[in-house]
Amino acid sequence: MSFIKGIELCRRFHLEIVEPVMTGNYSFLSYSSALIGPGSEVLGYDTDMSTDHDWVPRVYLFLNQLDSGYSEQIQSTLHEQAPERFYGFPIDIRKSVITTVPRFLESYLAVNSDERLESVDWLTFPSQSLLEITQGEVYRDDNGQLSTLRKQFEYYPHDIWLYLLASSWQRIGQEEHLMLRSGFIGDELGSAIIASRLVRDIINLCFLMERQYAPYPKWFGTAFKRLKCSDQIMTYLWTAQTAVTWREREHALNNAYKHLSSMHNGLGLTEKIPDDVSTFFDRPFRVMNGEEIASLIVNQIVDTDIQQLSKKRLIGNIDQITDNTDFRKMNKWTEGEGENTRKALKNLFKSSLLTKRD
Repeated sequence: MSFIKGIELCRRFHLEIVEPVMTGNYSFLSYSSALIGPGSEVLGYDTDMSTDHDWVPRVYLFLNQLDSGYSEQIQSTLHEQAPERFYGFPIDIRKSVITTVPRFLESYLAVNSDERLESVDWLTFPSQSLLEITQGEVYRDDNGQLSTLRKQFEYYPHDIWLYLLASSWQRIGQEEHLMLRSGFIGDELGSAIIASRLVRDIINLCFLMERQYAPYPKWFGTAFKRLKCSDQIMTYLWTAQTAVTWREREHALNNAYKHLSSMHNGLGLTEKIPDDVSTFFDRPFRVMNGEEIASLIVNQIVDTDIQQLSKKRLIGNIDQITDNTDFRKMNKWTEGEGENTRKALKNLFKSSLLTKRD
């Protein structure tokens, strides 16, 4: 049994199993079929090791809202007519999800399809979830609803993008000197921990500057290697990650900062920022001054709510607030739980709009 990338195996599964079953038994239904959602095969990162669990020929099958009553019947028919194995791999029809586009959206982002999205809503969506909606492959889309959904969430609205860029620079600015201060007093472990946090923030910033959703930790470094900037910046980040002394970390990150400044200037979002680091007050430290760059970006935001939020609480989105997997995977929660939690998170952001700064 030779390995086949999941996205290709599922395409064949759609064409050779799902299509004939639907044509022969439910030709009166229009539907969409795709490989999206969770799974390394959706992002194209699956290997032989991926096949040991939850990796099977499967699709998401989307029916029209009025036809959703056929879901169980279709699944039963697929179970009866599908072979036990497909290209050598076992078939488990239960892994193929039959749903509707609105129901999928509600389960995945805890958003009602009839609800008008506000700018702040985007801050509650984990980038991994947005990636899982927009990656993968659509095999059939009779009414275009699925393609419309994927287009809607293709990438952040412009002002949200600016806000996240600014938040990332802010995070770097808040900690870049702390790494140096820790090392200066002999705390190399503390300095190394902060350096790792900075490396992660820099990589997140790179995803944002190249307008790509960042995946969750397992594929974070793998996806970073596919960014255009990775060849130029990877060596510096790896050196900062593995350096023994704080001065080595400083030198490596400063080289990375120089490249980041060039990338920022290439975006043309603000006046040009310096292409070199500068001294942190009177201390023997060289830094990028990320908070100053954040302020320049914030000044370009037009959306009233996001602009106001930026000037009061430049805290980023759910990804920058927490990396807790259980909290960010709303599609794993029980019905209603995800919606309530997302609304609570949204209220956290909106409360900042109502709070006067002292």
